[in-house]
Amino acid sequence: MRDPIPAPTRLVVLTKPLAEKLSLYTLPWHAHEVLIGFFAYHFILYYLSPTLSRILSPNVYRKFSKRTQLNWDIHWVSMVQALFINTAALYVISTDAQRQEMDWRGRLWGYTPASGMVQGFAAGYFLWDLQISAQYIALSGPSALLHAIGALAVTCIGFRPFGNYYGLSFVLYELSTPFLNIHWFCDKLNLTGSKLQLYNGIALLLTFFFCRLVWGTYQSIMIYSDIYKALTTTLADEYGAIVDDGKCQKNASGVGQGGVASCEMGPLPMWLVVIYLVGNTALSLLNFYWFMQMVRAVRKRFVPHEGKQGAREEKKGQ
Repeated sequence: MRDPIPAPTRLVVLTKPLAEKLSLYTLPWHAHEVLIGFFAYHFILYYLSPTLSRILSPNVYRKFSKRTQLNWDIHWVSMVQALFINTAALYVISTDAQRQEMDWRGRLWGYTPASGMVQGFAAGYFLWDLQISAQYIALSGPSALLHAIGALAVTCIGFRPFGNYYGLSFVLYELSTPFLNIHWFCDKLNLTGSKLQLYNGIALLLTFFFCRLVWGTYQSIMIYSDIYKALTTTLADEYGAIVDDGKCQKNASGVGQGGVASCEMGPLPMWLVVIYLVGNTALSLLNFYWFMQMVRAVRKRFVPHEGKQGAREEKKGQ
């Protein structure tokens, strides 16, 4: 399936030497999407969100402290990104026939331009997130910075290409993000404890549990299993070309648009395995930690004896 946003030829030529030096062979065909995402999210953070908030909610936004205004704008970036990347990922997953036919070799080394497009925009967001998390670490905390580092590392590895298939699967973590943002907005709009926040809180816990803990854990087990197959196959066949079994097109890993399809297994150095597994495992553990924090946050707003304590802690975090 083709990338619906063709890469500018000059940018491909400009980024190709660095991409090849870093072994990120598909990056030149998606560098424009990384840049579009990175700068678009900065535009939303520093211009679009503040401007619209002052126009649509002047009495609310202007009363916020500078810290809360920044946090408000960051949440709007997160909201826009989640809605966009989820839509793009679901569309590609449901319509990219080549991706659907991949076996374990395709899931590890396969690549399609459409999946690379989603990966490019995701990388643009995580690059933005890395900068913002480091710049405002007192606001977001070290866990957000760790998440940004791990997510960006795992996403960039997909440009080798490696794990491009799973990149789209893990993007679906973001299905719970809109509900998380709505929960936060309710607190800032004096809707704490309202029916809206209650129903949204239930939706948040359900989507987070099923998308990140159930679906995410299943996908992690799948990629761990595929990596194990690759390592054991490597020992037996020394990364030789796989005998053509009619799945060449299904596991195509041609670089960029119009790339030549290949059934040859790529290298799987141990450092790559370690980085990917450590990054993925760290993100999975963070998801379990955040889920417990969400359960606590919902309880504090709707369990009477915890309400005052929750309000005090929320005030400290503004």
